[in-house]
Amino acid sequence: QVQLVESGGGSVQAGESLRLSCTFSGSRYCMAWFRQPPGKEREAVAAMSGAGGSRYYADSVKGRFTISRYVSKDQMDLQMDGLLPEDTAMYYCAAASGTICDPTQTQYTTWGQGTQVTVSS
Repeated sequence: QVQLVESGGGSVQAGESLRLSCTFSGSRYCMAWFRQPPGKEREAVAAMSGAGGSRYYADSVKGRFTISRYVSKDQMDLQMDGLLPEDTAMYYCAAASGTICDPTQTQYTTWGQGTQVTVSS
């Protein structure tokens, strides 16, 4: 079993930063962050393998978000800088098996409960 718990969400103004954390039990080769804006479908934000050999970022967050994974602490973080109102969403961490971690190529099936991020103008 894999259990995921997110934390670090909150309300900020545009241009500010937040750092999300996901702690997990069990293991999967691929870990990722997804988000679901109000009234919209869930979308992939960032992903990486345990080895850190590859990272995926959605075009909308490239240059602003950074994914980090700390295997020894069973923790994955998402540093979010230069936040925009469009980043407002429920953010989820997720896990997948396999060696290809790009969410456009691999299905993520294990999810955390989510943490809310709200960005105001």
